[in-house]
Amino acid sequence: MEIPAINLKAIVLVHWLLTVWGCMAWLPTSFAWGNFSVLAVGVWAIAHRDSIDAVLMFLIGMAVTILTDIIHFGIYYSLSELASEKGRDVFRFSAGMAILSLLLKPASCFFVYQMYRERGGDYNVNFDLETSVDSRCTTDSADSAFIGRRY
Repeated sequence: MEIPAINLKAIVLVHWLLTVWGCMAWLPTSFAWGNFSVLAVGVWAIAHRDSIDAVLMFLIGMAVTILTDIIHFGIYYSLSELASEKGRDVFRFSAGMAILSLLLKPASCFFVYQMYRERGGDYNVNFDLETSVDSRCTTDSADSAFIGRRY
């Protein structure tokens, strides 16, 4: 089964629109700065089609903003109790768009990672536990000098 090709421009545009709507009512400026900074890196990745670094930085930024968005929601969502009845509808819309953006970010990260691989990036994390265990169990010449001595 082939993964559908999602355009990087579409990912940046959707997250930009949802971030603008999410910042309308209740989220602090740190939320806006963090998300718009990552989207600026996404624009850089669009402009430089051959850059592996731009896509990797955009991917890492999107992954970091998942965590920071969760922290922002946890801290600032309780402000909805302070909203007036008229402002509550704006708050609901804004919160819904920010949460939708957060829910779409893991899928966006997956598609950006596929673009990273298409551009030639190869970021494989390999924890080779067998060689690290073997290297600790071997003795070198300094250790072997002390093996035969009795103290």
